Amino acid sequence: MTQAPTPTADTVRRLVRSLLSESAAPDVRPVEEGTSDAGPATWWVGSRHVLRLAPDREAAVRQLRELRLRDLVRPYLPVAVPASVAHGEWAPGLTYTLDAKVPGGSGEEHHVSAVGEADLAALLSGLREVPVRQAEALGVPRAAPRSLETLRRAAERAARRLAEADEFDPARPERLTAAATAQLGAQPGTAVLVHHDLAGEHLVVAADGRVRGVLGWADAVLGDPAEDIAGLALSVGSPAAVRAATLAGYGARPCLRGLWLARCDTLVHLADVLAGRSAAPLPLLRTRLRRAWEPILLERVTALREDGTEGPA
Repeated sequence: MTQAPTPTADTVRRLVRSLLSESAAPDVRPVEEGTSDAGPATWWVGSRHVLRLAPDREAAVRQLRELRLRDLVRPYLPVAVPASVAHGEWAPGLTYTLDAKVPGGSGEEHHVSAVGEADLAALLSGLREVPVRQAEALGVPRAAPRSLETLRRAAERAARRLAEADEFDPARPERLTAAATAQLGAQPGTAVLVHHDLAGEHLVVAADGRVRGVLGWADAVLGDPAEDIAGLALSVGSPAAVRAATLAGYGARPCLRGLWLARCDTLVHLADVLAGRSAAPLPLLRTRLRRAWEPILLERVTALREDGTEGPA
């Protein structure tokens, strides 16, 4: 297999100058990736553009699909989706996209206000309105709902290891039982377009707390909407995530499912880092664990009955 070239600052400058027709050499600097190693190399270009380079053929396929998907979802969403100023190949078979920068800061840096929660609610509502068949025609894959029971068992093992490391209190009042897990299964026929990576670095938040844009559409799938509720729990905290999902029309079941997906994930991921099985940044995972385990009113006022209905406790 031919080794893919490694992009350098000179490579990026030459490409950008050909695209923007600027006489002066543009200021370029790499963006520190917060996503998977398979993602495209990302560079800031001045203060108005972002260049993303696909490092391999698989990433190139995903990037082309992302460009088409962004055009599809844009009319349905109340927040900005990045627009490509130019795209093509930066090396044989390897694609690039030069995107206009969405104004605002990272969701990891700015607090989302109450009005921003309404923006998130409209985001979830918009994703639900995107035609599934059109997204599937673009190549967006379907993803089966995760087994919450399998995740619960893994999280219980992780919680014991974290308790030994003084990272988690296993005596917390919140606890996911096997009986509750059975009632929090994904409901059939509820597949929608799921962003699947609503991490803080993918939320563009203004200084006033409004959510202005959503980045990072390469991991989108057709599947369980609770995954995006879980992503918001990690990014803005469980109370805000559940309030946004409720405003979007989701009931107690998907809200609680998303909450527990997030909580179990944080335990497993943090335990993996402490055991040396992951190189994810430890401070970020601790912050996400704290956000996901914030108590919510819904847990205290809602009971899932054995007959499958929802009602006050």
